[in-house]
Amino acid sequence: MRGIPRLLQDHGLAWLEVDAFDPVALATVRSAGAIPICSGENLYTNRAFRPFFEAGAMDVASVDVIWNGFHQAKKIADLAETFEVNCAPHNYYSHLATYISAQWCAAIPNVRMLEVDVDDVPWREELTTSVPRIDEGVLAIPAGPGWGVEVNEEILREHPWPA
Repeated sequence: MRGIPRLLQDHGLAWLEVDAFDPVALATVRSAGAIPICSGENLYTNRAFRPFFEAGAMDVASVDVIWNGFHQAKKIADLAETFEVNCAPHNYYSHLATYISAQWCAAIPNVRMLEVDVDDVPWREELTTSVPRIDEGVLAIPAGPGWGVEVNEEILREHPWPA
């Protein structure tokens, strides 16, 4: 794994995403090349992220805002900022999750970029009252109450989760 960052560093990648549970091993990968390392989508709470920040294991913290919850995700971003680590929400869910992640990005000073899932169920556009619009790489943060969007519960009933 140590040679991969060196092999990829000249290809213009924003980062190399490496999901690891050993902060020292990830720090070794990070030190092996000039490409930024992003990790953390499988970590929960600021206590899980702390050893990675202390080891200097990542350049970008991939924070799962939905699974951590908005408040805990904000605490993770605050901790990351003290270690001068940028954050990007791990967001491969629905438009509602994209809007929640966008609100989180607006609330933290160390956001790097917002991940958006482009491959989903065909009825995804009907699930919320608004669909995220990205113009020249910028997503407008909804100004409505709450997350800025409502869930279409009729569509949810038409597509129940398998029991």
